[in-house]
Amino acid sequence: MTEYTNSSEILAQINSGQLLMVDSRRRNGLILIKRFHAEFAGPGAAVGGAFDVDSGRAIPVGDFCLVCPQSPEERQKAFGIRRHWVRLTEQLTAKPAALERAQMILTQFEQYFDAETVAQIPDEALALLVGVFPQTIRAARQENDYL
Repeated sequence: MTEYTNSSEILAQINSGQLLMVDSRRRNGLILIKRFHAEFAGPGAAVGGAFDVDSGRAIPVGDFCLVCPQSPEERQKAFGIRRHWVRLTEQLTAKPAALERAQMILTQFEQYFDAETVAQIPDEALALLVGVFPQTIRAARQENDYL
């Protein structure tokens, strides 16, 4: 189990090529900023390995911790959980209206994390998750009192 104090340590670990997973026993996750989009890996999801060598930034969310999968079965399960989180985010991006996508990602994150945690996530990171501009996230935060 490895706890990190800053996002550059997390990014270095992920870019090392080692396969890790977000601790499934904590309310946490990781937003991985890629070149043109972002992906969220929630509890139990695989990170690192060949998946994330193109990550430019890593933003921990919640009580963040990475662990090493201990068996091939655990690795396989972590891959499936990562796919689940990608599909969940994909469902949010299916909405045609940008403001609606922004509101949905904020709602999803606040249902899982608390409002204070969501308020700390940069607008740019949330915007890249659902394909909107950062100012659209800001507008959704204001509309929903996410300030």
